[in-house]
Amino acid sequence: MPSSEDLLVGQYAPLVRRLALQLVAKLPASVELDDLIQAGMMGLLDAIRRYQQTVEAQFETYAVMRIRGAMLDELRSQDWLPRSVRSKAKSIEQAIRQLNHRLLRPATESEIAAELDMPLANYQGLLEEAHGVQVIHYEDLSRNGDDLSHPLDRAHTQGAGSEQAAWTNPLNQLVSQGLRRALTDAIANLPEREQLLLSLQFEQDLNQKEIGAVMGITEGRVSQLRSQAVARIRVALAQDDWQQAPGDIEFQALL
Repeated sequence: MPSSEDLLVGQYAPLVRRLALQLVAKLPASVELDDLIQAGMMGLLDAIRRYQQTVEAQFETYAVMRIRGAMLDELRSQDWLPRSVRSKAKSIEQAIRQLNHRLLRPATESEIAAELDMPLANYQGLLEEAHGVQVIHYEDLSRNGDDLSHPLDRAHTQGAGSEQAAWTNPLNQLVSQGLRRALTDAIANLPEREQLLLSLQFEQDLNQKEIGAVMGITEGRVSQLRSQAVARIRVALAQDDWQQAPGDIEFQALL
């Protein structure tokens, strides 16, 4: 007869795959889905063994946190985002930030390309190269942030008890809710086409090929627009009035 542990692994294995698919869609093609699933299964097993049932923390909520955390650890071990890619993304964000101040509206692609002093085609190529920057990192929300401490390097240093406590901490919940509102506002201020793209991906759960078909553009163009939308969102969040950097629990929740 299967043990309760085996039964839970079988029951939640589809959840691991679903979370892996959601994450791999945001990452470069070099990231293997099977690697994320394998890491996620280890996270699931860890969750099953560590979980202590409480009224405040349901198992699936706790398991999602551990599964995503294991996947993030796997990404960190693969060094999935080279510094050169992050540097290119930061140059795009800097141009968008400067144009936002001057124009007081979302800049067009042509305007961003001009700000970067490059032809439009080169800028679109830069968006392709920056495709890997799809996760909004919390250190980008800190007014005094630097590269000395990265969420992927800090994740999962707590024990199970402290992780569950973090979910039920009222201050953490308040910060998380505030960040979600800020994210909603940032998306609402995107150009209409980029809003549509994100809606198709996250609300309609369409893949890149399906989004291209709906919008009448190529998959490569979908990738470019998504990178540009993410850059705009990151700029908006970095400019918001956050005075406290959230912890790793909220970092995982936003993914």
